[in-house]
Amino acid sequence: MEKKLRFKDYLYVGSMLFGLFFGAGNLIFPVHMGQEAGASVGLANLGFLATGIGLPFLGVIAIGLSQSSGVFELASRINRRYALIFTVLLYLVIGPFFALPRLATTSYEIGLAPHVPTSLNTLLLALFSCLFFGAAWWFSRKPSKILDYVGKFLNPLFLILLGVLLLFAFLNPMGATAEIAVQANYQSDAFFTGFTNGYNTLDALASLAFGIIIVSTIRNMGVEKPTTVAKDTILSGSISIVLMGIIYTLLSYMGAMSVGQFPISENGGVALAQIANHYLGTFGSLLLALIVILACLKTAIGLITAFSETFAGLFPQMSYAFFIGLTSILPAVFANVGLTKIIEFSTPVLMFIYPLAITLILLAIISPLFGHRASVYRMTTYFTLIAAIIDGLNASPAMLKDTTFVQAILQWAANYLPFFQIGMGWVTPAIIGFILGLGWTWFRKDPVK
Repeated sequence: MEKKLRFKDYLYVGSMLFGLFFGAGNLIFPVHMGQEAGASVGLANLGFLATGIGLPFLGVIAIGLSQSSGVFELASRINRRYALIFTVLLYLVIGPFFALPRLATTSYEIGLAPHVPTSLNTLLLALFSCLFFGAAWWFSRKPSKILDYVGKFLNPLFLILLGVLLLFAFLNPMGATAEIAVQANYQSDAFFTGFTNGYNTLDALASLAFGIIIVSTIRNMGVEKPTTVAKDTILSGSISIVLMGIIYTLLSYMGAMSVGQFPISENGGVALAQIANHYLGTFGSLLLALIVILACLKTAIGLITAFSETFAGLFPQMSYAFFIGLTSILPAVFANVGLTKIIEFSTPVLMFIYPLAITLILLAIISPLFGHRASVYRMTTYFTLIAAIIDGLNASPAMLKDTTFVQAILQWAANYLPFFQIGMGWVTPAIIGFILGLGWTWFRKDPVK
């Protein structure tokens, strides 16, 4: 007889999933958004929640409903070559190239950098990165233990520490959000600015990437029937998503209130350090260091595990042990670029890959309505791909963006591509591709998969 999970089990899995999701970006981006949005923080926060928790939850649902073991199997509905390229690119983005280095850099810049001489920052960041990823590697050696490490220990401890800081911020606010100035980029389209800012958390991508961990964890708990695994995946995911939504909202409002005392900071990490020091002095700085390091460490464990399990499956000639070593060494090197630079480099890649992830998630959810036909997946994805490339170019560094060729493309998009100016230029092409895909299947009478 198959095991049925108890409410306590759902809480543990939900806690694990929250712990995997909630890392560096989840702490710093809502705070910085709140500072810039000011009096418009409510509307901006709704947009942020749409991508920050709405899309990840849809990603969890997509993995559950499709009964896929991970992103490669899900993306294979388009074709296997695309699935391989998309999976590798997605895992590189949320793995050693962007998300993982950002975890160590954020931990250092918020927790330790304010307390050491500037002249030693380069050396100490390198040393800290090695220690941070050494610890993440150690915890990642046994994937079956991730529920215990993250869900039952690291995440509850993190929530307690963060709760202390939030309690001080709301019991003794630094300012009234209604009186905080709204910065230019939030004065119009605050919702959509918050929406695209939610991309920076990487959680919609992570929801696809962590699918392999969620499914494996639930199966390790004795659940084998695919439909039951799907149901348990969605129920566990709902717990983590609700918790994330509450904390995002509190962080964004805390950021907005902080402008009553401090100027808008370079990034949310600086703002968090100022807030913690304001309320609790030296103890606040220590508390924040523990909060950030715990938040980043648990996410690093999840990303290294998900990356390595997936790549060991895609490239079986190399072992899981090889990949956790590689995925611990590379980000330890890249972390030394610095937090602001990592965010700057990652933005164009995120603007490119996010539309492809969003359409894949939505297609997987509504797939039964069109009989899982590959033509609909392909046509929607190919049209989205064109717009995603343009969105990526629009967010690229000036060296590329200011070239004559790219400027011509961007000018055309600004004139003819709806919603391009608010970073949503992919929406119309995706809809057109979906409609054409449906028409194609009708005329060709594609078989139901």
